Amino acid sequence: QVQLVESGGGSVQAGGSLGLSCAASGYISSSTLCMGWFRQAPGKEREGVVVVSFGNGFTYYADSVKGRFTTSRDNGKNTLWLQVNSLKPEDTAMYYCVAVLRSCSITWWSRANEYTYWGQGTQVTVSS
Repeated sequence: QVQLVESGGGSVQAGGSLGLSCAASGYISSSTLCMGWFRQAPGKEREGVVVVSFGNGFTYYADSVKGRFTTSRDNGKNTLWLQVNSLKPEDTAMYYCVAVLRSCSITWWSRANEYTYWGQGTQVTVSS
């Protein structure tokens, strides 16, 4: 069983920055770990934000966050950090860490039902 523990998030004004982190524990081989973030705003469907294949570093970003969100990871600790910059009110959502024990793929990375493990979520609120 894999557990995901998130931290970070909070409230900022538009243009501000935040850092999120997610640590995965359990029997995990980082070479076959796809880990990242989805978000869900009130009344909207879950949206894939970014995922990273820990084995090869391939990273997939949603178009809406490219250039503003960046990731870093520690394979030894199965931990992923997400730096979110130039935040906009439309970034307001509950952010969920997700993981699945296989390499990410461009063909399915943004589909929520592909991910086996989900964190409890952390709120990001951006005021205008």
